[in-house]
Amino acid sequence: MEALTLTTPALLFSAISLIMLAYTNRFLAYASIIRSLHDKYTVNKNSVLKAQIQNIKKRLYLTRSMQILGISSLLLCVLTMFLIYINQQTVAVWIFGLALLLLIGSLALLIVEIQISVKALEHHISDIEKN
Repeated sequence: MEALTLTTPALLFSAISLIMLAYTNRFLAYASIIRSLHDKYTVNKNSVLKAQIQNIKKRLYLTRSMQILGISSLLLCVLTMFLIYINQQTVAVWIFGLALLLLIGSLALLIVEIQISVKALEHHISDIEKN
């Protein structure tokens, strides 16, 4: 196996940064939607709004988990670079492997969140098609 160099974990920085930007944008969009649903729900407490609130709550928690895993992955990439710097190659390889697993977990949660989002939009489409 080839030695892990400083450039290997550094390559993930831009990818993880872009992913985190996308996650943050999702989070901000959810915050806006939640505020809007809250205002609507205080006026009209119907079951459709309650279901939408439950759906967005689930998506919000998934997004939080995606962010935590992504940030942890970035943190472990930085730790890997430090370990390489102090010549702890074996530990660096294992930490970098863990960073990759956390990134995989974050992306897997993104797939789950997208599936939930699509189902929520399908409800809106079916409601429009009925009318």
